[in-house]
Amino acid sequence: MHLMRPIRAAGFCLLTALALSACVPGNVQRTPEEIAAAQGADALAQRGQFEHAAQAYLALAAQSPGRADQYRLLAAEAWRQDGRIEQAAPTIAAINRRRLRGDEPFRLDLLQAELALQRNDAPTALQITLHPSMGAPDAYLMRLLELRARAMAATGDRWGSARTRVEMDTHLSGLDQSQNRQQILTLLSQLGVEPLQRRAAAMRPGDRMLPWINEALSQLGVAVARPQPTLQQPVGTLLPGADANVREGYKVPAHLALLLPAKGDYAAASSAIRQGFFAAYLDAARNHAPRPNVRVYDSLGSPDGAVKAYRQAVSDGAQLVVGPLTRTEVAAVFAQSPLPVPLLALNHPDDRQLPAGDVSEFGLLPETEGAQAADHMVERGIRHAYVVTSGDDFAQRAASAFQAELESHGGDVTGRATLPSGSVTYTDAIGNLRIPGAGTPASPVAEPATASSTLAASPAPLVPNDTGIFISMRPAQARLLVPQLRIANITLPVFATSHVYAGVDDTSANGDLDGVEFCDAPWLFDAQSGLPRHDDVANLLPTARGGAARLFAFGMDAWNLVPYLDWLRQHPGSYLPGASGQLTADQFGRVRRVLIWAKFQGGLARPLGGSLQMDDVPVTLPPGSGAPAPAASTPAPASQPAGY
Repeated sequence: MHLMRPIRAAGFCLLTALALSACVPGNVQRTPEEIAAAQGADALAQRGQFEHAAQAYLALAAQSPGRADQYRLLAAEAWRQDGRIEQAAPTIAAINRRRLRGDEPFRLDLLQAELALQRNDAPTALQITLHPSMGAPDAYLMRLLELRARAMAATGDRWGSARTRVEMDTHLSGLDQSQNRQQILTLLSQLGVEPLQRRAAAMRPGDRMLPWINEALSQLGVAVARPQPTLQQPVGTLLPGADANVREGYKVPAHLALLLPAKGDYAAASSAIRQGFFAAYLDAARNHAPRPNVRVYDSLGSPDGAVKAYRQAVSDGAQLVVGPLTRTEVAAVFAQSPLPVPLLALNHPDDRQLPAGDVSEFGLLPETEGAQAADHMVERGIRHAYVVTSGDDFAQRAASAFQAELESHGGDVTGRATLPSGSVTYTDAIGNLRIPGAGTPASPVAEPATASSTLAASPAPLVPNDTGIFISMRPAQARLLVPQLRIANITLPVFATSHVYAGVDDTSANGDLDGVEFCDAPWLFDAQSGLPRHDDVANLLPTARGGAARLFAFGMDAWNLVPYLDWLRQHPGSYLPGASGQLTADQFGRVRRVLIWAKFQGGLARPLGGSLQMDDVPVTLPPGSGAPAPAASTPAPASQPAGY
């Protein structure tokens, strides 16, 4: 793969002009005729007529013996720019290196390395690009690293090639970055699962290769640890010396597009997200915050519909696109790279493409909840777990992430069971866990024990004290499972994903879940200051109630992220206190969530630890652009979209 081709022509003329000015000896003046001829050659190169430019430079070399080698170098670079490095070989061979000045010897080395690769002489190319004297000027660093990476890969050093390309990543954008990232993952995947796992185990947490190894392992189908991101400082801190209502990092486009399916299987989920988006958008007016004009487009819930909607939004002048929603839609839009307008995708692509350039991903991943459940249990001193899940895809994904994260802390999954679909009796599944002491008669007590006191009791003597149960399933199954665990005399603490909570207080139904802890979106419990109260919004909008409330919170954060996308990407460790969690961006542009923990007590779900006390200064800005009215949206029942 030859990266950098899209940007070669753009910089060629500037580099040519610099080279010409540098190659003229101080005591030798160019004649007006030579200057005019050089400018003509430069103009030919600027128009992409590289063959004619090369011939013009060679003519100058014949006419100007004192600068012949400089002009030959320019001719060779013109041919290389045209993708015909082999045609430049005789000219490269004729260049007298001793007569080159400034960065010209370096440029000659690059040509010789690229010619060696063209001739399948990777060892020579690698020797050139690794030479200690190859100190790269900034303008040529990416080209040097690319040639070095290609040479390493051609000599069988896939790991070295991948590391070199990782070094390139932050300096690239658009199609160049997208192609380079795919090369990194391809090279790492070729190493195989076990070698990658050994390398990962030997790395320190901050090693820049570790996220890439984990990404490659994920693409190979291996569940990897997903530790919680480090949250160092919230976005929107006050600028020193500025007015109190000026917030750092806030930036919005003039025109924004929201891509969501209006009909079909995803219409209900889309409605909840859309209404959450505009609820947060309208709330921003309370602080006089500048806001963009927003236009909603129907993505149809299909790949073709999403691509068409994105292109129409760009044509209509959108400067940022939020959406689409489903995994297949996101993959289809990503495939259009390079994208002309920045994108905040509301899901992760089903083909596991990495975002590149100005593309960000934001989704409700079950893997996030599984991993954070493992971290929470470890914080509680629990390192051994039994895992019980439904057969749903989200539950299986959460369980795999839970196990990988728990094992990364030195813990282990002692037993695992999947509940049979359509059954109300889980005796066999519980028995398959092989929990010591399970099934023995419960010890008599003087008075009836409440559900919460039972779960809080000491575990059976034969089970280690640092043991718990992780579950991931819908409320109906959980309400059947937890009492059956008690009947089997299993009193281990139970931890769950958010799916266990229906989003409403139902003391009679949720009494069976007393003692169960679960992670969830802070807005459902008004645990994040600075946001509209959940109950106030739910009283007005049906889509903010029940299980749909999580999608509503997700929509709120889709808007809340817009002003801070650039800031989050540029400031690792910064985070946005959001409705669906504390939001931060990783090096790939993926927005990650840190959830809160809640517990069923007396049939009511209540947050643990109270409110999340963050920067409590109101997020206000000076009056800016007007507050345009959002596109109209109509309420509809919300359901979980496929792919989440």
